[in-house]
Amino acid sequence: MERINTHMTLAESWDQYAVGSKPRRATNTKGETSWLNWTQYPDHGPDESVLGPVAGRAVLELGSGSGNNLAHLVMLGAAGVGVDVAPAREGRAREQWGHLSGLEFRTAEATAFLRVTSRSFDVVLSIFGAVWFVDPLTLLPLIRSRMTTGGILAFSHLPPGSQAPRPGKAGMRHDHTPEEWSRMLENHGFGNVSATVLPPPEGQSAGTMLVTSVAV
Repeated sequence: MERINTHMTLAESWDQYAVGSKPRRATNTKGETSWLNWTQYPDHGPDESVLGPVAGRAVLELGSGSGNNLAHLVMLGAAGVGVDVAPAREGRAREQWGHLSGLEFRTAEATAFLRVTSRSFDVVLSIFGAVWFVDPLTLLPLIRSRMTTGGILAFSHLPPGSQAPRPGKAGMRHDHTPEEWSRMLENHGFGNVSATVLPPPEGQSAGTMLVTSVAV
């Protein structure tokens, strides 16, 4: 990974990372042109069924990147809003997925967006996104304030200790164990928490933390 300049702003740091990232494959091993992947490995782990039925539901992705995962949910009938702090991400997402109706992308820091939006969401997801990089004591109450009761919050990231911290603001992660995530979510308006570490595919060492909960 390219080294992050510690004097950059948050948006500039993530923009640098975005420019250097590889585009997603055109198809997966099943030959599908859109899909949702929770882990850092291709064609590994659960799919969108983690979220339950998404047709007709308002979905917010925090850290939407190039929009691939959110676009897949919109193709299944959801209305999607993707928020990412890196301006380059919005441009790439619009270029690839701008033809889809019911899908929009915003350049904003996650807490700033949640503070100003008046919209509510049935599903909020974050795949190696904002939930990993923003203080949960600030972020979780904001997420809950914009969710419908009974809505699903789901996110994934590396388990604690999987990688050494990287320099720069884009490398500041909030690593927590499944037990810690469960306590924090229950303290901020969520229930039915499931926090587990998915095992990696053969030949890999790092698993994936996957957390789901229900807004109560």
